[in-house]
Amino acid sequence: MMITTSRDGTTLAYDQLGEGPPVIVVLGVFNEREAGLPLAEALADHFTVYVYDRRGRGGSGEVAVPFRIADEVDDLKAMIEVAGGEAAVFGYSSGGLLALKALLAGARITRLALYEPPYQNENPSPADHPGHLTELVTQGRREEAVEYFQLKIIGMPPHMVEQAKNAPFWRRLEALAPSSVYDALLVTDRELPDQLAGLRPPPTLVLDGAASPDRLRGMVGALGTAVDGAHVVALDGQTHTIDPEVTGPIVRAFLAG
Repeated sequence: MMITTSRDGTTLAYDQLGEGPPVIVVLGVFNEREAGLPLAEALADHFTVYVYDRRGRGGSGEVAVPFRIADEVDDLKAMIEVAGGEAAVFGYSSGGLLALKALLAGARITRLALYEPPYQNENPSPADHPGHLTELVTQGRREEAVEYFQLKIIGMPPHMVEQAKNAPFWRRLEALAPSSVYDALLVTDRELPDQLAGLRPPPTLVLDGAASPDRLRGMVGALGTAVDGAHVVALDGQTHTIDPEVTGPIVRAFLAG
């Protein structure tokens, strides 16, 4: 584990694997950097891969109130500086939305690969998901925060959430609950569609699993349309869970240009 510092002084923990052109892996909600290591290992024979804990997760510093997407954008920019000032980025789920926000904010991203980013281009939801989550986590109601995110934002069926609450990993999700506010902000960012309309992106690959839910696949298709020149690829038999043996070679070929 290595450490760097973001613009506001928050420490960021990261692992570095391999040797070659730099690639930064940005993970989604409730993920710590260990979740990105299998994909990083699949890329490390051709690239120097950086996998970091987003703020409030793993070895990185705590979240800051008020929660701001701009702080997480600064974190990704700090990682790009670690990588030499410019880098390719692989963004998983809401981490893909964060990568897009960083690109819009001037981050020097040379190539962009996204895996099932939950892009919302529909009418705004009447619910203030980030506000409600902020209230729950600041009051220490972490179990309720995780449950709320899974039910109201992800849309998991109630019986699956109840099963998860009895699983060994649930306590770890509770520990990561404060960081989920950032993901709620990303998913409900209604400025993103208009911002993407004026974006001139680097080469962009958008991946989805052909076995993923139709709603999520629809989001991937909408993003592929919104990002100028994006190449959308459906992976047969895959779901929202990344299989590095399937995804790794495709991402490696794309990043190699």
